[in-house]
Amino acid sequence: MNLEEINKELRDKSPKEIISWAISIADKAAVTTNFRPYEVAILNAVSEVQKEIKVIWCDTGYNTVQTYKHAEEVIEKLNLNIQLYVPKQTVAHRNVVLGVPSVDDKKHKIFTEQVKLEPFTRAMKEHEPDVWFTNLRKGQTAFRDRIDIVSKSKGGILKVSPFYHWSDEDLDTYLEQYNLPNEFTYFDPTKVESNRECGLHI
Repeated sequence: MNLEEINKELRDKSPKEIISWAISIADKAAVTTNFRPYEVAILNAVSEVQKEIKVIWCDTGYNTVQTYKHAEEVIEKLNLNIQLYVPKQTVAHRNVVLGVPSVDDKKHKIFTEQVKLEPFTRAMKEHEPDVWFTNLRKGQTAFRDRIDIVSKSKGGILKVSPFYHWSDEDLDTYLEQYNLPNEFTYFDPTKVESNRECGLHI
């Protein structure tokens, strides 16, 4: 599979066309979400093409009240097939033994592994998707600037980001068009800055 050629071919296609192409070559497709701002766009677009697609939600347990309310609203509105994955240790227990280490603390790596990487790895192992839809976009991080609409994950999964070349303004228009809610009060305990890579996509 020549990713360069595929990306060239998909460059001017709509998200729906990109998703339809990816679904057509997939045996098992899945979409991941954390209900951060603008995630509703990918969830709407993918579920429009494949209604029952598995939506893997790896919930760190540290989301804001607003994010949880937003998640419930979106799940109900789009009738999502949610597959929920949470860390093996509760937030209350972790607060006693580890807390939320700062990014330069040596315990930060263990924290990230516990709240994000382990649940994600477990989810991918259980569902074994060959196509993975994400809402990665150009301009979010230096790493994401180097990928494209279609890339390969470190595990060899075909990763598809249908909104890769879209701006926030483009997505605002999309959300308005489909009457979709958005929520900006989002917290990721593994990242200090919004442009820092979380570790799932590298």
